[in-house]
Parts: sequence; C-alpha cells; structure tokens
Amino acid sequence: MTPAEMAATIGGGLLSFPVTHFDAQHQFVEADYREHCAWMLQHELAGLFAAGGTGEFFSLTPPEVARVVKAAVEETKGKTPVVAGCGYGTAIAVDLARDAEAAGADGILLLPPYLMVPGQEGLAAHVEAVCKATKLGVIVYNRDNAALNEDTLEKLCDRNPNLVGFKDGVGDIELMMKVYARMGDRLTYVGGLPTAETFAPAYLEMGVTTYSSAIFNFVPDFALSFYKAVRERDHATIMAGLRDFVLPYIALRNKGKGYAVSIVKAGMTATGRTAGPVRLPLTDLKPAEMGELKALIARVQPAAPKLAANG
Repeated sequence: MTPAEMAATIGGGLLSFPVTHFDAQHQFVEADYREHCAWMLQHELAGLFAAGGTGEFFSLTPPEVARVVKAAVEETKGKTPVVAGCGYGTAIAVDLARDAEAAGADGILLLPPYLMVPGQEGLAAHVEAVCKATKLGVIVYNRDNAALNEDTLEKLCDRNPNLVGFKDGVGDIELMMKVYARMGDRLTYVGGLPTAETFAPAYLEMGVTTYSSAIFNFVPDFALSFYKAVRERDHATIMAGLRDFVLPYIALRNKGKGYAVSIVKAGMTATGRTAGPVRLPLTDLKPAEMGELKALIARVQPAAPKLAANG
C-alpha cells in the first residue's frame, strides 16, 4: 500500500487502537493480542494502529514494539492498513520506523519525542529524519511537546511526499483551522484528543473525517454506530451517545492520573476480554471504579442471552 493509498483508506472510516496484552508479570502475551486483533477485524475498520498510545507504546521496549507490530501485520493479513507507533528520540524513532517497514506495516504514527520541548526547527528536523528513513506513509501526531504550526508543516510536506497524515491531540481550534486551510486535501486528518468521540462532531467540520477510538476495544458496536452518526451529522444520535456513555465515561476516566489507558483495559476486563494489567507507572482502576464502568457499559451493550435450562 502506497503512502497515499494508506492515507485515503484511513480517512474513510473508524480507526482502532488495540491495547497491548500483558500477563501478571507484565510480559507481552502475543497469542492473546493476536486473538484480539482478529476479533476487532470482524468489525468494520479503516485502520489498525499497533503499539500506539492506547497500546502503551511509552512502556514498550523497541524490540517489543517491533514484535507487537509484526503480530498485528500477520494477523491483519492485508484486510486493513496497519500503522505502527513510533517515537522517543530521533535515533530510536528512525530505528523503529525501519523496523515497522521490515515488519510489513503500511504506515507510521510518529508520537511526540521524549520529554524535551523543541522549537519548530528542531521538531521539523526530527519529523523529517523519520520520513527520510522509511518509504512508509507517516502521520505526525501534534500533541504536548510536539506541536507543529502550519508553516512548518507545509515545508515538511513539500520536502517529504510520504508525510501524508496529521493527527491532532492539541485541541487548538485556531491552529487546526490554519492547518486545514493551508494544507487542504494534501493530508488526511485524524482526531486524536483523549476520548476523541467528544470532539468528533466539531472536528468533522474542519476536515477531520476520522479519529482514534480507544473504546472500540470493548464496545465496538457502539463505537461504530457513534462514528456513523457523526459522519451523517445525526445530531440526536450523537447527543444520546454522549449523554448515555461518552461523557459519563470521561468523568470516570478523569478520576485517576493515566486512566485514559487504564480505563480501556478495565473495559476489556469488564466485557470478558481481559488484556491484563497496565504497565507501571500506570495503575489499574480501583474495584469501585470497575463497578461504575460495568454499569456504564451495560447501558450501551446488551447482555448476552441466557441459555434455557434443559427439560
């Protein structure tokens, strides 16, 4: 899949960011991860992002990232694009991009570099180094210490044809409008704020046709129906989904630091598809919070029918 084909494909539907499965000793469980990817692929997806933020990229070693990406590629079998998480300092990010290409991924999601807050010149050189290291399509994640402005982004796109996507995790409406006004259809735009469903209706009006859905991990039918309502501008369905699930879910997520990932793994456990614990320094939800989450999921996910007793 060429970078342009990858970008066009992911822009046409909902994106899944699978969790990474760990055992009680926090070791990667590849068989369970593969099974989860296969289950996700039974649903309608425009792209699968392996070892992304929801997949705890930040706690994986580079060899583990490569292993997770390879497992996703082999399980997906070309059914949908696989985009690999990539980040840390420039040297490691370059190595990870090359590893992803060797593993058969279709694209790179370039997460913010570690800790430092670079200026536009340094940030541009970081992004360009990754773009030059691979033939894969690159999606840059504007977030935290890595916020490109529209001028820097335009220059990077001019020099790097494989820079094909822009994921926004900043939430600066003015910047997003400047980027879209400047770049137009040159890029595919992805919503990347935590619990992106909250912002999806507004972002659609700015050319952001897709977003990363962490809740797809455990309530895929709801996630897909909500996405379709957004694309159809079905205001009544959108507001019902926000009131019934998304906004209460956010309130629960905000009860703990780092819960944006923890609550997704808790949702997996609550629906009988456990992915194990989160890795330190993250912590899992408390028992009372798990009870709240189970009750919330029950609002949007019908219970499985009970089998009738014999006789």
